[in-house]
Amino acid sequence: MKFLELKELDFGSIEPLLFDDVFINRLKKLDKICHHFHLSLQSGCNDTLKRMNRRYTIEQFEHIVQNLRKVYDDVMLTTDIIVGFPGETEEEFSNTYEFLKRIKFYKMHIFKYSIREGTKAALMKNQVLDVDKEKRSKKLIQLSEDNQIFYNKKYIGKNVDVLIEEKENEWYKGHTDNYLLVKTKSENDIINNIISAKVEKVENEELIANCVTKM
Repeated sequence: MKFLELKELDFGSIEPLLFDDVFINRLKKLDKICHHFHLSLQSGCNDTLKRMNRRYTIEQFEHIVQNLRKVYDDVMLTTDIIVGFPGETEEEFSNTYEFLKRIKFYKMHIFKYSIREGTKAALMKNQVLDVDKEKRSKKLIQLSEDNQIFYNKKYIGKNVDVLIEEKENEWYKGHTDNYLLVKTKSENDIINNIISAKVEKVENEELIANCVTKM
């Protein structure tokens, strides 16, 4: 039986409070942890979080983010945000927006709240109008896209290590250990290999790179 060596370990959606000081200090001792963490925030306003029955505050969340960035200087953080949760006022959304601007996630997955029968939220008063959900969603999507471009451009001219995951037409595509999407060309089949590549430019959400060496 053939066993594959574990190259990288990536953390998906995880309860934010798991990342306390003790857990983060243990993480930094492991050399195969990907420098990407998806922390599901849901809202950047404490009042909204309370109605969502979340157990954390934005202050606790920001402390976690600061600690992760101290440990991993190249860390990329992604999150989920729900707009238009029942009772979300313009002021609450504004608080969320300003918090997200300050945290500057690499990427945010934005969802518009939709009523689900049988849930407590469906019975809440002050349901948000669809037109307001749409407006808020577009504003956060634009912020997310701006953040991603900001971070990606920092890597132009730099060498990155990429785990190649697939081939699409003439391009090999994969991710760095901090979740940057890279595509490159190669005369060899490099799928499932970690290669070194030099980033030449940014196109949309992708880094275009020249394959340097096969590792």
